[in-house]
Amino acid sequence: MTRTRDVQAQRQRLSAATWAVLAQDGLTGLTVRAVAERAGCSTGLVMHTFPDKLSLLRHARDLLHERTAERIERAEAAAADPRDRLRAVLSQAVAASDDKRQEAGVWIAYAAAAVANADLADLHRKHNRSFLARVNRLLSEAYPDLAQDVRADVATALVALVEGINTLAALDPATYHPAEQRRAVESALVRLTAPGSISSGG
Repeated sequence: MTRTRDVQAQRQRLSAATWAVLAQDGLTGLTVRAVAERAGCSTGLVMHTFPDKLSLLRHARDLLHERTAERIERAEAAAADPRDRLRAVLSQAVAASDDKRQEAGVWIAYAAAAVANADLADLHRKHNRSFLARVNRLLSEAYPDLAQDVRADVATALVALVEGINTLAALDPATYHPAEQRRAVESALVRLTAPGSISSGG
């Protein structure tokens, strides 16, 4: 049992170091040596857990998905009704805090690497489609009269809004500040219920 706890603690320490390096130094700065220095351990210990840069990147993307999914699950569970749940999930997904902006930086670094690597791209698509499916489900609960094809289009637009504003906020937080991000999400949701909107039958 002690051995298992030690291994888990070691992996958590390396996870935190990987995350910090990727968020601060980007893709070019992510090396086994940089992770070892950040974690205060030998490169051999890092390579025992993550043999190469690709394994570090895969782990960072999985960790990003786990962190955001846990936060979104809590937000959805705490909301009172279907439309509040949709709003809560989208609001949690935007980078309106320092921690979330760091997550957006990790997302950008990973996406840059995934462009040229099929395995990384597959993992990215898997996690992104999971979020898209969640938004689609929330839309079906919040706006049950939406046709399936229309709902799919709206879900895609909302996910694109969130992911796009996260990317922009990571690079230009002064322009895409937290209040602006929240207004963008709220504006998109208001348009769903405005007279003449697709959800109102107009």
